[in-house]
Amino acid sequence: MLLDEDPATLIHHTIGNFNIHPDKLALGRINESLSALQQARDLRIREAESALKKLSRNLNTLASHHSETVSSHNAADHASQIVELDTQKFRIAKAASDLEIEGERLEQELEGLKGRSQELETQGIEGDDGMRDRREMEDETILKLKVYRSLGIDIESDNAGNYNKAVIRNFQKGDVHVVNIDSKFSRFFYANYFWQTL
Repeated sequence: MLLDEDPATLIHHTIGNFNIHPDKLALGRINESLSALQQARDLRIREAESALKKLSRNLNTLASHHSETVSSHNAADHASQIVELDTQKFRIAKAASDLEIEGERLEQELEGLKGRSQELETQGIEGDDGMRDRREMEDETILKLKVYRSLGIDIESDNAGNYNKAVIRNFQKGDVHVVNIDSKFSRFFYANYFWQTL
């Protein structure tokens, strides 16, 4: 016999020496961060699509108004009315042109976002090899700060290194909220408050 002890006992001791619980927790936190990032990306895509639809409706309304103005034009009207109608027509045409350009820009941005979304779906939740290597090198705190920053939340620390202040920026509304984080409130309370503010 080559081994002094029973192989089953040796295997049992070997298994007992493995400690994979911290690795499981780290992977769980990484998956949560990735899920939050994906939700933020989906939200931005939906916002871009909503803005494009709104601009399209505005364009249709202005085009209809423009057509009505042009059709109601009467050559027998007074010269001042003709000048006023011409001015209004040019203003509407310029607005329609600006909206069309903005619509094309948003369409291009939407196509870019769709391409990026497709690329991210192709890579999967874990990302490509380069992203996985970089992610493994970053610690949990940096990942959390990046997620918060991508959502418009900056976390500030005091002199002792404790994170006790959050600056929440809502770019759509142009609002900025400063929140002092107090230990007497739960993390659930702050999470709900941050999402409502965003």
